[in-house]
Amino acid sequence: MRLYLTGVLLLWIVATALAQTPAKALSPFEQTMIAHENDVIRAKMKDDAAFFKRTLARDFSLVGVDGQLAQGQDAADGLGDTDLVELKPYDFQVLPLGDDAAVVTYDAVVREAPKQDEGPPPRYEHFSSVWVKQGGEWKLKFHQATATHWGDW
Repeated sequence: MRLYLTGVLLLWIVATALAQTPAKALSPFEQTMIAHENDVIRAKMKDDAAFFKRTLARDFSLVGVDGQLAQGQDAADGLGDTDLVELKPYDFQVLPLGDDAAVVTYDAVVREAPKQDEGPPPRYEHFSSVWVKQGGEWKLKFHQATATHWGDW
């Protein structure tokens, strides 16, 4: 019994220490990339075609939550023509690929307007974006949405 209590106490101490570890401060590069991704999220919510026209790379590609690859105007339409009611991102991660490219990933709570004759849309999704610097400006080159949980609401 004493060994069991010692183990429980040790686990509690480790869990408490981990819970109190401060989050790593974001680098300026990470802050920039997350800001660009947040701009995309806001544009998605507003169906802001003008934003996508100036932000997407000429060879932009999109893999939708259905797993289908879209390119060109079809891909741009897939980002900006949505029935989103809510998209709340969390847990951003930035993987620099040099000074002129990065992969940004995050999870999000997603809620779409219900559609007839379709099953429930994904509730939680994982997003991945590839950003590249072209002509001194950051351009979104690739975006993928992956369902992590399907459910009713």
